[in-house]
This record gives sequence, structure tokens and C-alpha cells, in this order.
Amino acid sequence: MFQSLLIKDTTREERERIVAESLGNLHGACDGCAMGIADMYQDYIDGRRELREINMAFHENYVSGTNRPERGSCGYA
Repeated sequence: MFQSLLIKDTTREERERIVAESLGNLHGACDGCAMGIADMYQDYIDGRRELREINMAFHENYVSGTNRPERGSCGYA
């Protein structure tokens, strides 16, 4: 059964779990570069912005080429 991911329908603990399960292993062999991705979702965990808003903002920056991360050893730092 589908569970709503909206802030109004979840607790902070549920949102933390949703983000953790979605991103997988953040401490893998990538020198911690995935932690920046996890930080991107902190507003969702804190109940300030919906996942859709965060993903749209990320996509907008990616497509436009503005405000993108700098290259590092694992692709992005």
C-alpha cells in the first residue's frame, strides 16, 4: 500500500527513514561525497520543504548549470 510522503502525513522520524532508505549507503567508497546529497534533504526532514520542491530546485540548477557542485575525486564534492 502506498504511504503518503507529504510532510503533513509523516513524522520527523518517518521522514528521516524515508530519506535514509532512498539514498542507501551514504558512507560507501565515495569519500563521503554522498553526504552532500543527504544534506540537500534536511529541509524535508525538518518539515520546511516537500521532496518535490527540493528535487525540482536541484533539477533546475542541474539543467541551467548554475550553482552546481565542483568536481571531486568521486564525481562531485
